[in-house]
Amino acid sequence: MANNIIIKNIKELVTCSGFKAKKGREMQELNILKDYSLLIEDGIIKDIKASWEELEISKDDYEVIQGEELSILPGFVDSHTHFIFAGYREEEFYERFKGTPYMEIMKRGGGIANTVDKTRGAHKETLLQLGRERIKDMISMGITTVEGKSGYGLDLSSELLQLQVMKELQEEGEIDIASTFLGAHAFPKDFQGTKLDYIKYIIKEVLPLVRKEDLAEFCDVFCEKNVFEIEESRYLLEAAKAMGFKLKLHADEIVSLGGTELGCELGAVSCDHLLQASDEGIKALASSNTIATLLPCTAFSLKESYARGRTMIDEGCAVALATDFNPGSCFTQSIPFLIALACYNMNLTLEEAITALTINGAAALGKENIIGSIDIGKQADLLILKYPSYKFLLYNVATNIVDVVIKKGRVVYRR
Repeated sequence: MANNIIIKNIKELVTCSGFKAKKGREMQELNILKDYSLLIEDGIIKDIKASWEELEISKDDYEVIQGEELSILPGFVDSHTHFIFAGYREEEFYERFKGTPYMEIMKRGGGIANTVDKTRGAHKETLLQLGRERIKDMISMGITTVEGKSGYGLDLSSELLQLQVMKELQEEGEIDIASTFLGAHAFPKDFQGTKLDYIKYIIKEVLPLVRKEDLAEFCDVFCEKNVFEIEESRYLLEAAKAMGFKLKLHADEIVSLGGTELGCELGAVSCDHLLQASDEGIKALASSNTIATLLPCTAFSLKESYARGRTMIDEGCAVALATDFNPGSCFTQSIPFLIALACYNMNLTLEEAITALTINGAAALGKENIIGSIDIGKQADLLILKYPSYKFLLYNVATNIVDVVIKKGRVVYRR
């Protein structure tokens, strides 16, 4: 049962207020309230008042938190991860670090195929336990909602297993999990047929079962040269959309292929990575409701140029930030590191980075009406910082300063 909480006289309440994604200059607006008080009932933000005495309290049993020295923000939304997997790829990381291109490692049978082999061989309980451990780390960083993708099975049973594990973890309730089917993450080395045959197999054999068992909200594809190119991606996404899936794309990460434009054309909820998004792709994002989800930790890990986040915001796009936590190209869950990279290397302001991790992250999952800001009627997903100002998120560079995490009105983490 959710707790009822009163937080009194909050020094700095960073609301990120809104019920839709913020685009362009709007991303600078954090809507900060000073010395306000907050009422949480049954896991929902019930009221926000300039004085706590004005709160209309309908129940007797409340935890009271003194907020005079506190900075409070919405819980972070990590809208792009691959957190259900078995095995690690530290040797590949060092190869890549010494200069071997990622696509070259994939051609040798490494990369995604390496993790596929290990994940296919893992028992369900193993994946559940690994997932629980990773969720615990996420929560300590202030993440209260996470997206998780399949894509390390690449066959019917293993893809379903990854999604079933995420569904069970969602039911355990420590964190909200938005599940994405990413069967088109790579071409499986043991598949008999062409890439188009594999896409047809996904459409005919796999997606109907995912839909029937309600295992995923989104369908994603690694739209990339020599992986799944534009027409293959289109074929899959149009079929998935017809079945009722919302769409996401790994787009324009390695070469400028046109995945960004494809995602906007098809009404995708988000296009992700975008290191090589074209000027036309950025214009398409700005004139659409598709979120540009940027993953600077991956660019750092791959020693690649960063996505043009500054340009995207200046052109009027809605930008989200996410970790891309995975065992190959980005083995980190660090929100503080993500913020530092976004601000120092992509030239976002701290305010824009916070917007990208809260209300825009929520919009990248189609959940901006429920989470992502501190507004009356929304889920009470909050984090309390160690210091009395959100500016310490950048000032105390790349250091985790989250003291307390509240999920649906329940304290789930204390430092």
